[in-house]
Amino acid sequence: MTAPESEEAPSCRLAVLASGSGTILHAIGTSGIGIAVVLCDRPCGAVEVATGLGVPVEVVDRSTYGGYGNGFDREGYTKAVVGKLVELSIDVVAMAGFGTVLAETAYEAFPGRILNTHPALLPSFPGWHGVEDALRAGVKVTGCTVHIATPAVDAGPILAQRAVEVLPGDTVESLHERIKEVERTLYPDTIRAFLEREAK
Repeated sequence: MTAPESEEAPSCRLAVLASGSGTILHAIGTSGIGIAVVLCDRPCGAVEVATGLGVPVEVVDRSTYGGYGNGFDREGYTKAVVGKLVELSIDVVAMAGFGTVLAETAYEAFPGRILNTHPALLPSFPGWHGVEDALRAGVKVTGCTVHIATPAVDAGPILAQRAVEVLPGDTVESLHERIKEVERTLYPDTIRAFLEREAK
């Protein structure tokens, strides 16, 4: 789907980093936001989604940097990702279910210009298990947060939030799906507003 020209910020080149099925990527790509490249850390569904959107794909496979165990060369991998983004003249980076925590080098290269979405109302329930942690805590309301990513996980400045009610009988899966529904609108809207500010 080609974005309407009026909705794009042509002076800001956006890269989306993804690792999973690509549902958030699809929401971004079909919202009228121009994506310069999708970068994945492994072969995954997001590659097919990007191809379907007509967006170039780069796979910087983390398995060539020590894989998923203690031997993973995070700094070396991060430098490879940053090198590819710089080579492609990227201005803003949006994480979309990207499964690799990047080293500080990435945040030095794109200060204040890496965005992330998190399935909880930060600062509550940061980390990989935000939905599960919210359920375990027995809260009545959780939600979705879009923030600027920093080396400290889920600790950067908040750009937007939207609440999601926790329903009786919710499981991690059912609650997470309702959060994703909100995320698929909130994240693209926030990215677009951020790009428009950066383009000024």
